[in-house]
Amino acid sequence: MKGAVLALALAALPSLAAAQMGPLPPPPLEATPGILQEIGFDQKLGDTLPLDLAFKDESGNDVKLRDYFGDKPVVLSLVYYKCPMLCTISLNGLAGALEVLSFVPGQEFNVLTVSFDPHEGPVLAAAKKKAYMARYKRSDAEKGWHFLTGSREATEALTKAVGFRYAWDERSKQYAHPTGVVTLTPEGKIAHYLFGIEYAPKDLRLSLVEASQGRIGSAVDQVLLYCYHYDPQTGTYGAAVMRILRVSAALTLFALVGFVAVMLRRERRSSAAREDRLTDHG
Repeated sequence: MKGAVLALALAALPSLAAAQMGPLPPPPLEATPGILQEIGFDQKLGDTLPLDLAFKDESGNDVKLRDYFGDKPVVLSLVYYKCPMLCTISLNGLAGALEVLSFVPGQEFNVLTVSFDPHEGPVLAAAKKKAYMARYKRSDAEKGWHFLTGSREATEALTKAVGFRYAWDERSKQYAHPTGVVTLTPEGKIAHYLFGIEYAPKDLRLSLVEASQGRIGSAVDQVLLYCYHYDPQTGTYGAAVMRILRVSAALTLFALVGFVAVMLRRERRSSAAREDRLTDHG
């Protein structure tokens, strides 16, 4: 898992520098490993976020993390708003997955996009929110998707709590960082990590259903959760073969029992009809 994240960051660094500073040559290879050793996504499944951390929302209001928890699961994405490439791609991937879901931010769950750059403020957060609300176009979604900024102490405490490690690259004047989103329970416990820049709607939906502890989703979702298991190494849900076989066997058994019951009922009706005819003739 760490290797995949580091490889992604390694591939992204030269592109990030080019996007920001023009067609400069890539940094020397001997300089890259020092940065890559500092970045990554260390999973802390089951840990609880420090919900008293203070931030500013996109309107400049003072808020705390706990303001967004309590009765709904939460999707957390860590970015910085001036990022010229990777953060935007990751947010586009999140928005694309959200567009497919029937769940709506503010109704079944909340989304928190938090800048880990302490130099960024509500003006940048508001501009980013405006752009994604224009794309997402779900009614009242702005009440459930929040864009926050905070002090160095708050951002470092949050990133440390979820295992998000990043570093400032002096050559490109940008942050080197991993990408992914974290789903959390209504109580603020870390439930799942979904890695990469695109997120399968199925994985996002199942992670929210599981993080909600059954408070959202349908009976079909519960069956899917039984048939699919979360792989923390890849940050995805994969088919659990034995579980699928058990479900298939159970469905086959139910179908067979139902078929036998129907045939027995028909046989009884046929026997009763024959007896009635014999009685009439007699």
